[in-house]
Amino acid sequence: MTKLQPLQIPTIGDALREGSRSLRDVGLPSASLEVALLLGMATGLDRLGLHTRTATALSSDQIRGFLELMDRRAKREPLQYITGHQEFMGLDFEVTPAVLIPRADTEMLVETVLDAEEERGSRENIWLADVGTGSGAIAVSLASYLPYLHVVAVDLSEDALAIARRNAETHGVADRITFLQGDGLAPLENYRGKLRYLVSNPPYILDEEVLTLDPEVRDWEPRMALTPGPDALHWYRLFAARGADYLMPDGMLAMEVGMGQSQDVCDLLAVCAKWQPAEIRSDLGGIERVVFARHG
Repeated sequence: MTKLQPLQIPTIGDALREGSRSLRDVGLPSASLEVALLLGMATGLDRLGLHTRTATALSSDQIRGFLELMDRRAKREPLQYITGHQEFMGLDFEVTPAVLIPRADTEMLVETVLDAEEERGSRENIWLADVGTGSGAIAVSLASYLPYLHVVAVDLSEDALAIARRNAETHGVADRITFLQGDGLAPLENYRGKLRYLVSNPPYILDEEVLTLDPEVRDWEPRMALTPGPDALHWYRLFAARGADYLMPDGMLAMEVGMGQSQDVCDLLAVCAKWQPAEIRSDLGGIERVVFARHG
């Protein structure tokens, strides 16, 4: 297990300098930024406050707290789990090891729904289901940006749903989100034919490929949110076969997909007569990230 070398850090400046060296030594390239964030947590100072008080002595409690945070990061615990926060769609979300850390790539899934609503032009009450909601990042963001939207947020994990509920309460949208525990589409039986949108960022990494991921992902993020097992397309097969049953006529299915999976997912939708031709949207890195199709 990665271990930090002993640090001599009597002052803020020493902590910034020695801490950055120490994290670089364990292979973290953004060491300076991360150390400033961790030291800020231990001292209550922002980055400007730290850099204008470099000669200030640290108390024994501050040193102990800082070293504990540093030790966690040296073990490759994700920074977001240490801070307990991650930004998504301009909103702050609580995150813990019970949920996948929201990625900027997933914002394209939210944007796909927002663009579809802009094109539709109507502002009447509508229903959307988010399957595998995790932290609630997708569900809460959409409810925040579309004040007439009602959401059903589904997850198999009770712990994840607790985080999602807290995020919904933080952003003032809990009254428009129904949280249901269960596997896949099973909890949505009462919503058959009623949804305008069915969205999901499902697990799509092959089980054997999880071992090749960065340790922050491989060792810390919930495995069931990363991989469906030996069939990377498992959830897409389910959504293609049964997703239309829950949608209104012309309702939309929108799913995040992994790199290189978009055409395979489009092919799954194409063989089912329930769907209009699927479309693909790329993320800011040019990777085909979202596949969506209308029930038709």
